[in-house]
Amino acid sequence: MNLNTATAAELDELPGVGPAIAQRILEWRELNGGFGSVEDLDEVSGIGPATLERLRPLVTV
Repeated sequence: MNLNTATAAELDELPGVGPAIAQRILEWRELNGGFGSVEDLDEVSGIGPATLERLRPLVTV
């Protein structure tokens, strides 16, 4: 799933991502002009190292 094009509903389907974190991902994307790498997820509030590792194989930019 592409972090720069996914909708809140699509992001919500990812493991460890609920509606609140999905919304934070969208807000981060809007404020920062998109994700340059999957590692940028680490800057989103509520996504820690364990969640990032779970998401890494499931998302792209």
